[in-house]
Amino acid sequence: MMFVSFWALAWKGVALWKAAKQKSLVWFIILLIINDFGILEILYIFWFSKIAKKPIQAGKPQAKKKKR
Repeated sequence: MMFVSFWALAWKGVALWKAAKQKSLVWFIILLIINDFGILEILYIFWFSKIAKKPIQAGKPQAKKKKR
């Protein structure tokens, strides 16, 4: 039983760290509350945190200056 606790704690720590680093507040709260022996944490680390978010560009793109 002690092994399972350490297993879950290790995965939870890594997943919470990744969620905080990516500023994913919703995932951070979900991972913090739900205790499922590391299953959700493993899914987050290897699947959900890999989904790329496209950066939002504000305004018009600037024209490049020509060199003379």
